Amino acid sequence: MNFKQMDSEFVANTYVRFDAVIERGQGSTLYDENGKEYIDFGSGIAVNTFGVADEIWKKAVTDQLNKIQHTSNLYYNSNGALLAKMLCERTGMKKVFFSNSGAEANECAIKTARKFGTDRADEKNVIVTLKNSFHGRTITTLSATGQDAFHTSFTPFTEGFKYVEANDTEELKKAITPEVTAIMIEIVQGEGGVNTLSKRFLDEIEKITTENEILLIVDEVQTGNGRTGQLYAYMNFELTPDIVSTAKGLAGGLPLGATMLGERVKDTLSPGTHGSTFGANPVCAAAAISNLERIDDALLKEVRRKSELIQSELKKINGVKSVSGMGLMLGIETEKSAKEIADICLKNGLLVLTAKIKVRLLPALNITDEEIKKGLKILKGVIEA
Repeated sequence: MNFKQMDSEFVANTYVRFDAVIERGQGSTLYDENGKEYIDFGSGIAVNTFGVADEIWKKAVTDQLNKIQHTSNLYYNSNGALLAKMLCERTGMKKVFFSNSGAEANECAIKTARKFGTDRADEKNVIVTLKNSFHGRTITTLSATGQDAFHTSFTPFTEGFKYVEANDTEELKKAITPEVTAIMIEIVQGEGGVNTLSKRFLDEIEKITTENEILLIVDEVQTGNGRTGQLYAYMNFELTPDIVSTAKGLAGGLPLGATMLGERVKDTLSPGTHGSTFGANPVCAAAAISNLERIDDALLKEVRRKSELIQSELKKINGVKSVSGMGLMLGIETEKSAKEIADICLKNGLLVLTAKIKVRLLPALNITDEEIKKGLKILKGVIEA
C-alpha cells in the first residue's frame, strides 16, 4: 500500500489533494517521493515564510526543543512573553492572546469584540463582515465568513453577523445599527479570490468605527507577517485597528495563532474568559521570534521588489486577463480554468494554488530570483499552451 492509498483509506476525506507526495526540500525548491523537483509558489498556503529547511529557522526550533517543548499556560513562558512584546512593539498593539491557528485567532477576536460590546449594552453583539470573506472552519468563524457556500450542512450557525459587499460604502453605512459592536475585514480577501479592498472603502470603515465607537478587526491570518510587503497588510493603508488576528506564516511552519489587542480592548478579556492549552508553545514561539527578527525593512523592500518583478512578467503572458493582490500574495485570472492550470503546472514541476477563478501565488518571502524566473517560465508555458 503506497502513501496515497494509505491516505485514502485512513485519513478523513476532507481534502481534494494534488497528485504529489512532497517529501523534502530546500528554500523554494521541493522534491516528491520519487525525487521529482518542484518550484514552490505556494509555501504551504502562505505558511513557510522562509521556505523549507531554512537553517536559521531550524536552529531556533531545535535549540528550544533541547530545552523544553511545552509547559502549559499555568506557568510563565519566556518565549511567549518575548514574542508578545515584539508584536506589540512592531504594531502599536497593547496585548496578545496566543492560540494554535487562524480560526482560533479569529474566534478570540470575535469573543473579544462581543464582550466589549455586551459590557456596554446587552444587545451590542453583532459583527459586520464582508461578502466573499473567509475567516475559518469552526462553526463561528464559518458563520463570520461571508460566503453562502459555507453556510450549509452544519446548522444551526452562530448568529450575530451581517454581511456587506466589499468596497460598497453605502451598503456598509446601512448595516451600522446600534447592536453592531465591530467590523471585521481582510485587507486582501485570500480565499475569496485575492481581492484587495479599496483605500476609499478602508477610509470609510475607519471613519465609521471611530464615529460610532465600533471596533475594527483586521484578519491578517494570510496577509500578515510580511506577505503584502509590510509587516501587516493594514500598514499599507495606515489604518489603526483595535484587534488584529494572525497565524499561518507567523511561526513559519509550526502551528501558532495570535490575536493582538489594541488600547480599547486590551483589558476586555480577564482570567477565565478565554484560554488555550498550546497557545504560545515555547517551540512555536521560538520559531516566530526568529521569523519576526528577520522580517525587517530590508526584507519587506525585497518582498515589494519581487512582487513588482512577478507582476510585470505575468502581464506579459498571453492569456492573462488580470493580476490582483499585494506583495507576494497574487491572483491571476486567465482564459483557462485555474484548477486546470494548477494541475498542469504540478505535472511540469511548479506548485501553485487556486482561489475561486484565479491562480493564486504565495511564494516564500525569501524565494530567489532564480526560482522566480524558473517558476514563471513553467507558468507561462502552461498558460500559453
